Amino acid sequence: MSHLPTHYNMTIAGLERQLPLCPLNDKVSIGAFVIFGDVELTVASATELLKKAPAFDVIITAEAKGIPLAYEMARQSEKPYFIARKYPKLYMKDLIRVDVKSITTDKVQTLYLDGEEGEKMRGKRVLVIDDVISTGESLRAVEELVKTAGGIVCGRGAILAEGDATEREDIFYLEPLPLFFAD
Repeated sequence: MSHLPTHYNMTIAGLERQLPLCPLNDKVSIGAFVIFGDVELTVASATELLKKAPAFDVIITAEAKGIPLAYEMARQSEKPYFIARKYPKLYMKDLIRVDVKSITTDKVQTLYLDGEEGEKMRGKRVLVIDDVISTGESLRAVEELVKTAGGIVCGRGAILAEGDATEREDIFYLEPLPLFFAD
């Protein structure tokens, strides 16, 4: 019987990080990548992703782990950013919504965008950003929000691409993150 290690060491945007391994089930574990609180990694990753990004007018990310990255990329590029929310807020009007199921959630979730934010995307080149792209379901849902709002998805990027996402040619990312299989 083999045992998986408890952590995965990797270099991201020139910085060494140790990701704890978390089981998805009895056969597969994922490296838990959490950017929250890691300002150094957020800034470095945003800088490197902007070098790879196509020309864009607006950035969007899904709530929540992509928020610090989208903010930092917006700050560095001096472009606006928006957040696809998991729940509507009282101040949001004329909601745009889509349903999504991702590898890290056990049920379908709905993403929402404020109609006014959607108007600011209309006809604009929109860069869809996330911390990790795995199955691509979250990415797909955000793209649907952008298209419904009349925006034009010009690129899809993430800090890490996990599993089969590393084979995709329609995304850009900084580093591959393997899935970890028990024997």
